[in-house]
Amino acid sequence: MQFELNLSLEELEKRTNKDYLIRKPLLKEDAQEYIDLDKGDKEALKHLAKAANYANLIYMKQDNELNLPFEKFLNDEIKKGNKQAELTKILFDAQLGVIGIDSESKKVVLLKGAKESDGKAFYPSDLTKEEFHSILKNMLKDGESEEVKKILNQRTIVKRCGNKLKGIDYTEAFKTEFESIAKELEAAAQTSTNKDFNEYLTLQAKALRENNPMNDAYADKKWATLQDTPLEFTISREQYADLLTGTVIEDEELKKLLEDNNITAISKDSIGIRVGIINKKGTQDLLKVKNYLPVMAENMPLKEQYEQNISSQDDNLQTMVDVDLVSLRGDEGSYRGGITIAQNLPNNDKLSLTIGGGRRNVYHRQIRTSNSPEALERRKKRLNATLNTDLHKYYNPEADHWFTIGHENVHSLGPKSGTEALGKYKNIIEENKADMGSLALLDCLTNEGVYTEEEKKQILVTFGANCFLKAKPELSQAHRVRTVMQAYFFIKEGALSVNKDGIIDINIDKMIPAANKMLTEIIQVQLSQDFNAGEQFIQKYFNWTDEIEAVSKKLKETDKSLNGKIETPLADLLTNN
Repeated sequence: MQFELNLSLEELEKRTNKDYLIRKPLLKEDAQEYIDLDKGDKEALKHLAKAANYANLIYMKQDNELNLPFEKFLNDEIKKGNKQAELTKILFDAQLGVIGIDSESKKVVLLKGAKESDGKAFYPSDLTKEEFHSILKNMLKDGESEEVKKILNQRTIVKRCGNKLKGIDYTEAFKTEFESIAKELEAAAQTSTNKDFNEYLTLQAKALRENNPMNDAYADKKWATLQDTPLEFTISREQYADLLTGTVIEDEELKKLLEDNNITAISKDSIGIRVGIINKKGTQDLLKVKNYLPVMAENMPLKEQYEQNISSQDDNLQTMVDVDLVSLRGDEGSYRGGITIAQNLPNNDKLSLTIGGGRRNVYHRQIRTSNSPEALERRKKRLNATLNTDLHKYYNPEADHWFTIGHENVHSLGPKSGTEALGKYKNIIEENKADMGSLALLDCLTNEGVYTEEEKKQILVTFGANCFLKAKPELSQAHRVRTVMQAYFFIKEGALSVNKDGIIDINIDKMIPAANKMLTEIIQVQLSQDFNAGEQFIQKYFNWTDEIEAVSKKLKETDKSLNGKIETPLADLLTNN
């Protein structure tokens, strides 16, 4: 198959230059964390790193049907000495696909003529929203509700079947890759030194082989209990990429038919894998917050109106670990505007939460602790250009980690069900809730002695300084859209202000009251279980104002970076042996 490269050699040379392409190195070959592992865990880590590579193939198949053929084309051209193909491959490996997005929210299209749909490759590429809705309505009217359930399930790939659609379970659609991952997990379980971890790996291997959602639930439930293990392995299943499934509630007739047939549409899971080594000291620091989860639950707005994953009496269903990363692959490692620094899983749509399972927070040390000379210089330039100098004393990169700890824990607070009704806005609103909860609960945690007054100010100032982007994002970028909404809201409330020169000032005393106000509104929207209420909330606050644009301009002047790339030297060594 022949393809035409989309980016010129000049553009490729710019985007792969060290000033424009940020490199995020994970653990190196001589990392002390690896050296200190027992022999059996070192052997297990090798198998886990190999399993992660198979997940890459799954993710690329889910993302765009052209990804794998285009990758082969690039490799063939590189062998011929094609410099343009060589540089294109660097960006392809970074964003893991023919189409990504950079830090200025611009599409990076590596293949001329390549397109992406709201349904990614979970659905036929030529399937429009209107045709999708029409087919589902006809199928429901014809009594095919069971097939529609499969189509709208989070773990199916959807194919055309005549003038209808058919849902194919992941265990069938990705049978080869799932089997390869399962074999590596079973091999790892033979040498790993931790009994609980090995039990999880065995359960996960079974879930990959059998078309039985309860197997996923049992594996997730076990994974969420893991606290004192040497190694970390996660198959993440998150739903930010699929923007088509959730649209079914926008068609009133279809929505009614789905309700009559007791069908809830759940967006498709993108597959990713994280492999790492548990950092004991970092984990102990995280666990200090765990004791205060019931207090946090008690201080959530409108708490009497919903059930939370964490109750005010019992926090046993929450574990948390800090991880030194060996590999991020698939959805975890696709650098499209950024890489997440922590996760709280399983998400509310997962069955494990219905059978008594808990949640687990995993923090990514190598992503958050970027202290290269280049990173430090970028940070210094950004602060000098955008933040009131009187506030520089409060800016602390470690405070961003403290804020993230709050963010991930708040995912376990607030309404635990019903948010699927918010459709394509569900993720934006949930991420917004986690951010605002992290700030709103700061007084509570400071009173409990978790943070000092000085540290509280550092969290608030660091958040405020980071609450601006280089460009207006698309609605598909849930994490970035919520940042714009927060900047607008905090400016409106007088907690943030921006002068004509693009300098941010922060009224520290107004930050927490503003966060509380926005958090309450968010929870009201989630409780409404109303798509229109969610849409109105987004439209109300997703405003790119002159103040936000002024900061954006300064950010682009001081930071040239556009793309990023995960580097995995230890994983590469392990998988090549």
